[in-house]
Amino acid sequence: MTSQVEQLEFQAETRQLLDLMIHSVYSEKDIFLRELVSNASDALDKLRLEAFQNKELDVDTSDLHIDIDIDKEARTLTVRDNGIGMSRDEVVDLIGTLAKSGTADLRRKLAEAKDSAAPEELIGQFGIGFYSSFIAADKVTLVTRRAGETEATRWESEGEGTYTIETLAEAPQGTSVTLHLKPADTEDHLYDYTAPTKIKQIIKRYSDFIAFPIRMEVETTAPADDESEEVTRQIETETINSMKALWTRSKSDVSDEEYKEFYKHVSHAWDEPLEIIPLKAEGTFEYQALLFIPSQAPYDMFMREAKRGVQLYVKRVFIMDDCEELMPEYLRFVKGVVDAQDLSLNVSREILQQDRQLKLIQRRLVKKILSTVKDMQANNAEKYTTFWSQFGRVLKEGLLSDFDNRDAILGVSSFASTNSTEDQTSLAEYVARMPETQEQIYYVTGESRQLIESSPHMEAFRARGLEVLLLTDPVDEMWVGSVPEFDGKPFQSIAKGEVDLDSEEEKKAAEAEREEQSKEFAELLTWMTSTLSETVKEVRLSSRLVDSPACIVSDEFGFSPTLEKMYRASGQFVPPTKRILELNPTHGLVEGLRKAHAERPDDEALADTAEIVYGMALLAEGGELTDPAHFTKLLAKRLTP
Repeated sequence: MTSQVEQLEFQAETRQLLDLMIHSVYSEKDIFLRELVSNASDALDKLRLEAFQNKELDVDTSDLHIDIDIDKEARTLTVRDNGIGMSRDEVVDLIGTLAKSGTADLRRKLAEAKDSAAPEELIGQFGIGFYSSFIAADKVTLVTRRAGETEATRWESEGEGTYTIETLAEAPQGTSVTLHLKPADTEDHLYDYTAPTKIKQIIKRYSDFIAFPIRMEVETTAPADDESEEVTRQIETETINSMKALWTRSKSDVSDEEYKEFYKHVSHAWDEPLEIIPLKAEGTFEYQALLFIPSQAPYDMFMREAKRGVQLYVKRVFIMDDCEELMPEYLRFVKGVVDAQDLSLNVSREILQQDRQLKLIQRRLVKKILSTVKDMQANNAEKYTTFWSQFGRVLKEGLLSDFDNRDAILGVSSFASTNSTEDQTSLAEYVARMPETQEQIYYVTGESRQLIESSPHMEAFRARGLEVLLLTDPVDEMWVGSVPEFDGKPFQSIAKGEVDLDSEEEKKAAEAEREEQSKEFAELLTWMTSTLSETVKEVRLSSRLVDSPACIVSDEFGFSPTLEKMYRASGQFVPPTKRILELNPTHGLVEGLRKAHAERPDDEALADTAEIVYGMALLAEGGELTDPAHFTKLLAKRLTP
């Protein structure tokens, strides 16, 4: 018996709206099943809540579940739940979202939602997700009965101009949505949704962690016994989602093997996690996270096309892989899951709004990750050493981009230094070893430790036993120019500007000698500055040299040669930079050149010697000669008896 059968016309131009939904809002056709399962899960949640609040509601909540039925012959797919269900008025109101909105207004809102943020009134309404059914179906039938009511409602439409609503005398509590499927068209990515393997694949991807069991009847085969050669075929009901949302359980309730298995699932990697980071936020905005620091860097970590970010879920429903908004680029090696209870998505749930919630989540995740690394550094040296060897280079990128966490990143960073040939040092350890008279953190950048340690710039620091950080990663060239200090101690390059290592007493004791040297070398310095004017900005006496005759230094805020080389390698134009040539007044070569110039100021051969001194200094720091052939000719000419 049925009654109150109505055939109604859509008020909006539904075909155009559905075309927009199918072709513009959703990028993948499989998503229709995610939407239907999400609606079913919401209905089960609502029933459980209403049963708790309304003790007079006579409903059984002991076996809340979702069924998926496939009929290959009829080519139908049904998603059924035993949840809260809907009344007739609710069906008209909720399923009629599209019909009630008005053509022009709704099309405008959906178009806006595609490119930016969807209006809040469109997000999460049953009607929007429900209408994604027409991606795969040319007719949809819905039967629903609200918990506590006796009558049910049947809604049906082919998505054209009309739909029908009728009242049924009886139906199971909950909602069933039956899709009369379109023919499969693999070229259009419309697959055969009567294939159990395809349904399992979609559920595994989007709905594996739904809190309720998703059941489906599958055909199984049993091997033949000894008496019969026939294979026994039977139908069994199988739960096709794992429901193992590990991030919802306390760490003590999850085994190491479960964590390792889940890590491999979300990271698509074969190593084991170095560190497991569970996180839970409660209050006005709730979310849970389960993050992993890998033990090995991925092969594509420094490739431009490499993906980054963590998986995003909303109420256990998968939304997207590699959510970049939740993880800054310098933490791109972190894998895991973030599950929010409520998040501003666009109408298709595939694009996030750039809103305050996302920024709050990211900020919390970053602080938690950095505090975890800090704990490793303090309490587990072996783990920290592994972490830094694999991810130190990329973590230091955060010094250029994350100003809020710059101090925290510096605090968990380690660097090679002259203090040890094997162990690296933290900045805190460096500062603790500084003499009382030392005010700066000394560093030098270069391509390798061996090259740096043999540089003339190191001589005075080595002679005085002053520790120098040896920075050889390409990113070091970038961040040292933008990070002013650590713990109140400014960073000072030993290859830039003037270096004055003498104490006040030493300065007074050597004052007379320096004045004498300045007078003695004044003419030589003026002449060499003029002679080498095409390559050097200035020639001056050095206080940083002990054994070498000369070295080349940059201005305090100038580019280092390595940084210039990096920019040019990346295709950026860097104008030629003239640097400063410093001479060691106590070196025999420099002293001999001074005397020769004083005696024979017009001797043209002296200009060759000046050029050789410059070339030697350039080679000593690992630089490149602009004309190596010319330099070798000069050298051979001067060495010829």
